[in-house]
Amino acid sequence: MPSRTRLIELLREKSFRTGDFTLASGEKSNIYIDCRTTTMHAEGLYQVGHLGWEMIDASGLNPDGVGGLTMGADPVAYAIAYTSWLGADPVHAFSVRKAPKDHGTGKRIEGSFREGSRVVVVEDVVTSGASVLEACDVVHAHGGEVLAVLSVVDREEGGRRAIESAGYRFLSLVSVTDLMGDADSESEEIG
Repeated sequence: MPSRTRLIELLREKSFRTGDFTLASGEKSNIYIDCRTTTMHAEGLYQVGHLGWEMIDASGLNPDGVGGLTMGADPVAYAIAYTSWLGADPVHAFSVRKAPKDHGTGKRIEGSFREGSRVVVVEDVVTSGASVLEACDVVHAHGGEVLAVLSVVDREEGGRRAIESAGYRFLSLVSVTDLMGDADSESEEIG
């Protein structure tokens, strides 16, 4: 059964580390969250897919698709798309390349995306929001509409503020505070 508490347990067990780390932004941090070790785990896919789809469905956004900047967003998008297929109103997945292909059609967006698509841009971990905002820019450049951004983990380091300042609704399954707190006290609430 999908459970936010179980997702937090999985993230703590598989993804959350303390120590001295350099983040993608170049900033130093005493915590590191490698969300892929959870989002690419069978149970992690199940939890993220169900909880992500429940949050999107409850939001009333009704997107055509979910996706984001490869590679962190990929398992999140695929899990949500698969879970949506089990219900009555499926959404499809897409991936945003970090750079255009230099062969074939030179696409920057792969998968089930077309001009006019209304999408939720997803990310595994949001820190500054830069990666997810890059994905939003690419979606807009290709004629899509971003309805919201959904993150598995919000590191609570300014990303939410940057995303909302850019005009997007921000949804997150878990915060870094949740990962550092007591799992037994976590609510099962999604929205």
